[in-house]
Amino acid sequence: MTKLYPWQDELWQRWVVLRDHMPQALLLKGAEGIGKLNFALNMAQSLLCGQPLNSTAACQTCSACHWFTQQSHPDFKLIQPAAMTVAEDEKEKEDDKKPARQITIEQIRSLTDFASLSSHQNGYRVVIIHPAEAMNNNAANALLKILEEPPKQTLIMLISHRPQRLLPTIRSRCLAFPMPLPSLEMAVGWLQQQKLATPMDFLVQTGFSPLLAMQLAENSQVHEQYHHFIREISQPEKVDVYALSDYLKNTEPVKMIHWLQQWCYDLIGCKLTGKARYFHEQTDLINKLTAKVDVHRILQYQSKLTIAKREALHPLNPKLLYESILLAYQQAMQSTT
Repeated sequence: MTKLYPWQDELWQRWVVLRDHMPQALLLKGAEGIGKLNFALNMAQSLLCGQPLNSTAACQTCSACHWFTQQSHPDFKLIQPAAMTVAEDEKEKEDDKKPARQITIEQIRSLTDFASLSSHQNGYRVVIIHPAEAMNNNAANALLKILEEPPKQTLIMLISHRPQRLLPTIRSRCLAFPMPLPSLEMAVGWLQQQKLATPMDFLVQTGFSPLLAMQLAENSQVHEQYHHFIREISQPEKVDVYALSDYLKNTEPVKMIHWLQQWCYDLIGCKLTGKARYFHEQTDLINKLTAKVDVHRILQYQSKLTIAKREALHPLNPKLLYESILLAYQQAMQSTT
């Protein structure tokens, strides 16, 4: 856990006001890579701190803060998929089973025992579920039962990058706490402070999420794959679909589809307004590409990408998936003249 990011100061003031009217459940929602989990951890520590500061920030010196930073506070519970918590050298078990990427019903049921115990300091208990959309159906229904009769003096915080995937009945029982993307100026400034030479290049690739941009900057292989991919699809009539699919065989399908969604967003944007959001430097090229293309065809393709992204988490054959998506892209980009 780190201190608050610069773009979270105003959000913290909202939290300070909210503390006087504490809900039973909060839904922190926003784009991935903006520090929602870190913000929630700071919220949790401030609630559990024995002597919070005037800003309600944790003092960092009391025994409760010490327990929290050591991940041993008896009144705090973080629930997330096993794949996010195991150490790198433990990811492959002896039986070759990979850690679960879902939050299971057993994890949610453990909240019942946790909430039934008396709090250590007669204060709040805090639960963070991250990311909430990782709950499988059974886990989501188990959480719903808990939210219908929430335990006293317990704050349950759900963190979600995609709140639309949560059960409507779960969303309705949580107070929404929207967390917007930081301003472009603030994101660029923060990345420059981290000694990143070309922050805009990485922000564009990650949908302007500064933390994802920082992660990408530390992964040169993905960065290279991204630029190779964009160079190829910028020539739809010449791209070798099968060679490109083979090149991307080790790339996460969701990542590749996300790149295509950004590219298509700018194709549509340039077609309608002449402006690009993600690929400013290639605006002239994109305008030339779309001059003879039917915008409705691109819109239909964009809709197919949305469906493909939902189905791409566990593809049976990524290479075949890439081939199908790229062939459909070529078809969508065919000239109407």
